Amino acid sequence: MKISSEFLTKYNVSGPRYTSYPPANYFTKEFTTFDYKTQIKASNSQTPENISLYFHVPFCPQQCHFCGCTTVIAQKKSIVERYIEAVKVEINNVSALLDLNRKVTQIHWGGGTPNSISMNYIREIMDHVKGIFTLDPKAEIAMECSPAYLDYIHIDQLAEMGFNRMSLGIQDFREDVLLAVNRKGPKHPVKDIVDYLRTKGFHGINLDFIYGLPLQTVESFAQTLRQAIAIKPDRIVTFSYAHVPWVKSAQKQLEKIGLPTADEKMTMLINTIHQMEEAGYISIGIDHFALPNDELAQAFKHKKLHRNFQGYCTLETTGQVYGFGASSISQLWGAYAQNIKDFMPYMKAIEETGFAIERGYALSREEQIVRTVINSIMCNGLLVFEKIAGQFDMTVDELKHIIQYKPIKFLDFILDDLMFINNKEIKLHDNGLMFARNIAMALDPALQNGDNVYSKTV
Repeated sequence: MKISSEFLTKYNVSGPRYTSYPPANYFTKEFTTFDYKTQIKASNSQTPENISLYFHVPFCPQQCHFCGCTTVIAQKKSIVERYIEAVKVEINNVSALLDLNRKVTQIHWGGGTPNSISMNYIREIMDHVKGIFTLDPKAEIAMECSPAYLDYIHIDQLAEMGFNRMSLGIQDFREDVLLAVNRKGPKHPVKDIVDYLRTKGFHGINLDFIYGLPLQTVESFAQTLRQAIAIKPDRIVTFSYAHVPWVKSAQKQLEKIGLPTADEKMTMLINTIHQMEEAGYISIGIDHFALPNDELAQAFKHKKLHRNFQGYCTLETTGQVYGFGASSISQLWGAYAQNIKDFMPYMKAIEETGFAIERGYALSREEQIVRTVINSIMCNGLLVFEKIAGQFDMTVDELKHIIQYKPIKFLDFILDDLMFINNKEIKLHDNGLMFARNIAMALDPALQNGDNVYSKTV
């Protein structure tokens, strides 16, 4: 893939991330618990048929200054126990509305720092889940972990519970960078952790990094990636640091140290792409790289890649997502529903009513169609008009009318050799995958008609 700073600058405009469609800024408090219950029941006869479960653990031992997630500094044991009980109550109430003949093909734990709480709490919820749901034998069971609090015995315990995937939040290998962002370094060498995970049957092992942090230079981040490549995890993700101190006040601490310039971040991104591809990794989606034999790389190759709020996954393991815990988001075919973000009001709401919905959004049929179109471009770099029209029992002309399709919108992308287009399909070239968000924006009628402000696409 040949990416130039000229292209990156040209297409670095404001636009949705398309983690969901419509984006989360469309969520409204007018969406109630009653609406959520109605959508849960409806989801039993909608696609995908499979069930995905997401558990949010908001607790962190300390606050990383770059973090944009919904977290809270570690609480005393009684509070954590109360939280675990609330999650179990929520599981009971949601599962009572589900067709339990549907299989669970995906479980994901995020946060926060899920591995910072006792493994006994995690086992408690996992046992509760297994007592209610039917897990597919090939279910993907994953956890986001900080290596600062991960010991080998924890890996043993997670493997015993059925976990088979792990994402390690490294961010950077340099100690001074981690110190600057108030993050502890790994408890054990990352290579040793990855090797041990493999002996325990874990696959799809992922290492997360962030570029654009204080004290990082173009060369230092390149060295961090060289270290990561030497470990040879199945997947590597390189996130661009988003500096939004007006949203997350802790980020103001980083301004005192200083951040890399926009040009330096651009160079880091270009170098990352070249380094990863030279090392044999396949670029999939945005900021994600996988070894050719990894299931995500294979899914991308066969145009069967999908993603949700938890990240990229395969269509085989994809299910409608039912979220549990503070701030968690359920992603159903017909709606999105988000829980109360603050963990204390979340627990109170669960204890009083059994649910803790704060906001959400019910999709129209037209929005479901646009979502499918955008997911096809964002995940697989391909849009076959007839295939999606057939999925919704409509003509290609009707589909094109709904997405306000006009070939002229793609003229720049075509002239820059980022994509191919004809009456039957849109296909992104390798160079075009980096700009999938930009191309998706040209297929988004709501964006063309609205005035929402979003982050930059690159």
